[in-house]
Amino acid sequence: MFQKHTRRAKNPHLKPNIIISFRMKMILLIGALIIAIISVIGLYIDHFISVTLKEEVGNRALSVAESVANIPELAEAFGHEDPASIINPLVAPIQKATKAEFIVIGNTEEIRYAHPDTTKIGKKMVGEDNGRALVYGESYVSQAVGSLGSSVRAKVPVYLDGNIVGVVSVGFLATDIQSIIKSYNNHLWLVLVPIASVAVIGAILIASYIKKVLFGLEPEEIAHLFYQKETILQSTHEGIIAVNQSGMITMINSAAQHLLFNQVIHPEQYIGTPLRDLVPAQQLLPFLQDENERIDQEMMIGKTIVFANKSPIYYNDSLVGTVFTFRNKTEIDLLTKELTSIKQYTNALRAQTHEFSNKLYTILGLLQLDKKEEALRYIQRESSLQKNWIRLLIQKVSDPKVSGLLLGKINQGSELGIAITIQEDSILGTHLRDKQSEALLTAIGNLIDNAMDAVKKNSSDDRKIAIFFTDIGKEIIFEIDDTGEGVPDEYVNKIFEQGFTLKEGEHRGFGLALTKQLIEEVNGNLYLEEGDLGGASFVLSIPKDADERGTSNA
Repeated sequence: MFQKHTRRAKNPHLKPNIIISFRMKMILLIGALIIAIISVIGLYIDHFISVTLKEEVGNRALSVAESVANIPELAEAFGHEDPASIINPLVAPIQKATKAEFIVIGNTEEIRYAHPDTTKIGKKMVGEDNGRALVYGESYVSQAVGSLGSSVRAKVPVYLDGNIVGVVSVGFLATDIQSIIKSYNNHLWLVLVPIASVAVIGAILIASYIKKVLFGLEPEEIAHLFYQKETILQSTHEGIIAVNQSGMITMINSAAQHLLFNQVIHPEQYIGTPLRDLVPAQQLLPFLQDENERIDQEMMIGKTIVFANKSPIYYNDSLVGTVFTFRNKTEIDLLTKELTSIKQYTNALRAQTHEFSNKLYTILGLLQLDKKEEALRYIQRESSLQKNWIRLLIQKVSDPKVSGLLLGKINQGSELGIAITIQEDSILGTHLRDKQSEALLTAIGNLIDNAMDAVKKNSSDDRKIAIFFTDIGKEIIFEIDDTGEGVPDEYVNKIFEQGFTLKEGEHRGFGLALTKQLIEEVNGNLYLEEGDLGGASFVLSIPKDADERGTSNA
């Protein structure tokens, strides 16, 4: 029976050589994965912030430059004798308001009319990136090194009467932009690092939990146990089926597959299939509905009668599945009959010993009464009778086990007051193969026992059993008649069914079914006829060449 799971003690013989434990591996792997993901995310956001901020600064500079270039007074100042005196005071407040690093305005020769450093007014602009604005009239953003250093700047042409008369350059220093980007990135990493730390702690907790769920086992140990379990399951002669709490099949071993399908099939054909689809629902329904353990429930699977056992699996007080085991009842009956045969031999020897003891006491009594002549005649008569039976069996039966069984049954019948006779023309000279001998011994023992049970109810003068056997033709034939009540006509077709019996008591109804099965395994037949003695007459036949057909050794 499966009990509730408990923590398993470590097996030193099972534990392989492990350098790093499973828990530490999980912590390292999950930690490395988390750090890698956080790093990639951080680098991506860092790059995204840098690109976005530069674009934002460039767009801002371009917007300011366009606004300045569209001031009417600015364009008109280019026609003045001293444009710088008008333009520089005009753009200085705009630069301060927009917090631009510089607003530089130059003419078509790139001579400055406005600059934050008034000493550079009248000098040529630096950067050599004004051509697109002055020549083609484009508005654009560029990054270049000017008189104030590397900067992101916007270039917009200035028009007067439809002609380009100058260029407006608005810029923000790259060092200032990088400072802003660095500030943002510092905040970003200040958030990501604690997140990574919490994630690593979570990895430690997850690894510890999984290790606990796995009962402290390492992956190598789990793999070893898995292969060990599979070997045990597949080598077990009992059929084993495991289902989950929904009744879906999770495992079937080869013995159960042979029992259900007569062959081993691929797991895809049964995994996830409801158990009731494979086994008769009317017999399986009590199994599925009852959460309690069931032991040795007799049921039919296909054409095989089995003893079924049910063991529920619990985890944390919850039902998580069930294991069914099936034992072939026929195999158990065969074992029972083998033990019964041994018991029959023992009883036969006991009966023979008891009868011999009675005869010795009879002889002793006759001698004590000084009736030596009667004692001598009694000894001669009994000796002659035993010799006749022994000589008959030796002459008629070549197999010593069959002759020994018959002699034992004759002695047992004699003790019970049952006259067992063997017809004079009986003969069994065929050498029996092992399978034939096994089937024949079991069949004869069962049939004679049934005959003795049938005639025990009769009066002492009507307890007779007649045995006839021959192998003159192509078959070995045994016929056993008795003076019992026989088998009623309505039960003739049921007499060989497993579990059917006319006798009282439990655990009956298997002898004739087992006998018929054993006889059929050697290509023989067993049937019931009307007996000459008024009771039942069972006739069995076995082909002499059963082994040559390959059935006897099957």
